[in-house]
Amino acid sequence: MPGLSFLGWIIIGGLAGWIASKIKGTDAQQGLLLNIVVGVVGGLIGGWLLTLFGIDGGGWIFSFLTCLVGAVILLSIVQAVRK
Repeated sequence: MPGLSFLGWIIIGGLAGWIASKIKGTDAQQGLLLNIVVGVVGGLIGGWLLTLFGIDGGGWIFSFLTCLVGAVILLSIVQAVRK
């Protein structure tokens, strides 16, 4: 997500983190700040994975989907470690 501003990272990260927490059933334990953190870190994970496959995209929708997939992966890893 190199083309996004700091505010863009916060908005897309927050939305992606929130939706990922709904998908993984962790929304009750997470607040707004943690949703943002999960979404932004998810964006970094998703972006890293996409570069491994040679995929380079742009735009808000692609960035959101990248964050969402990365956030779901992150929450899955956290849930696996906690069990």
